[in-house]
Amino acid sequence: MSYQKTLAALADPTRRALWERVRQRPCTVGELAKAARITQPAVSQHLRVLRSARLVTRRREGTRQWYSASARGLVELRQWVETMWEDVLSAYGEG
Repeated sequence: MSYQKTLAALADPTRRALWERVRQRPCTVGELAKAARITQPAVSQHLRVLRSARLVTRRREGTRQWYSASARGLVELRQWVETMWEDVLSAYGEG
């Protein structure tokens, strides 16, 4: 169940902030480290989790790695959340 990886990845506030930043525009590890005020190795670790959850993609350009947001991980999360919609409607109808 991939949505669980997505939920776990976004549960961490630092990862969520990094993901929000790359949603705005592609960024390098160095840019993200500077903006988040954490070390590049720490950013790389967070990005590894985000990549595993399919929330970011990586593009190499020479020695630099650019990270961009990806919606792939969100698709499965959205599908899972939508499975609960019928429960919400049923509860609303009963109330």
